[in-house]
Amino acid sequence: MTATAAAHPQATEPRATEPRPRFSDLVAAEWIKLRSLRSTWLGYGATALAVLAFNVGTAYDTYRNWSQQNPEGPEGFIRSGLPLDEAFTVNAVTVMMLALGALGAMPIVGEYATGTIRTTLAAVPARRSVMAAKVVVVTAVAAVFGAFVAGVSFAATQAILGRRDAGVSLGDPGALRVVVASALLAPLCALVGLALGTVLRQTAATMIASVAVILVLPIVLTDGRHWSAVASHCTLYQAWLRLVAVDYHPLHYPWTVAGAWTVYAVWAAATAVIAVVAVHRRDQ
Repeated sequence: MTATAAAHPQATEPRATEPRPRFSDLVAAEWIKLRSLRSTWLGYGATALAVLAFNVGTAYDTYRNWSQQNPEGPEGFIRSGLPLDEAFTVNAVTVMMLALGALGAMPIVGEYATGTIRTTLAAVPARRSVMAAKVVVVTAVAAVFGAFVAGVSFAATQAILGRRDAGVSLGDPGALRVVVASALLAPLCALVGLALGTVLRQTAATMIASVAVILVLPIVLTDGRHWSAVASHCTLYQAWLRLVAVDYHPLHYPWTVAGAWTVYAVWAAATAVIAVVAVHRRDQ
C-alpha cells in the first residue's frame, strides 16, 4: 500500500479547485461579449440616428412653418406644452422601444442561436449569476443610450424652437420629467427583450413577442372600460405617455404620475427577475 502511494503520489494529494468567478468578472465578460459584436454598435447607432431625426425634424418643421402653425405666438405655444411634446415625439419613442426590445434580446438569443450558451454555462455553472451579469450589462448600456438620445433631443429641439422664442429650459415645469422618463424607457424595453429572449430562446419568436408586449398591447387596450384602462395603464408605453403629458385631461379613468413611475419600477423588477430565474429553471 505504501509502495503504491509512493509510486503514485498524485493519487493521495487533493486536487486543487478553481476559485469561483467573482460577479465583477462575469460582468466584465458579458461586456466584452457585447461590445465585441459589430451589430451592437450598428443597432444602437442606427436607432440613435432615427430617434434624433424624428425629434429634430419635428422641431425644425415647426420652426420653418411657424407662422402657419402657431398663430397664437410663442406664449400660446409654450402654454399648451408643445415644446415638450416635440422634445421627444411619439414617432421617436415608438422606434426606440421596438429597437431596444430587439437589442436587449440579442445577448441571450444570439447565444442560444449559436450554441455558445452551452460553453458559457459549462464555464460558469452558476446560471443565475451569469444572467444577473447580462441584466447589469444590458441595463447599463441601454441606460447610457437612453440618457444620450433624450438629452441630445431635448437640447437640439429646444435650441431650434428657441429661435422662435418658443423653447423651454430643463428647469421649466415638466421638462426634467420628460427627459428622465424618455431616457429610462430605453433600459426598460431592453430588459423586456432580454426577459422574453430568456424564456422563448428563439430569435423570431422573441422579436414577435417583443413587438406585441411593447407596442401592440398598449394600442389594443383602450380607456373605454375600467378593466381595459387599468390594464393599459400597466404598460410601458402608456406610462411614458402619462409621464410626458404636460396638459393632462383624461376622458374616463385618470391616473397619477406616481402611478406611472410605479409601473416603470414594477416592469424593471419583474423583467430582471424573469431573466435571472427562467434560465435557472430550464435546461440548456
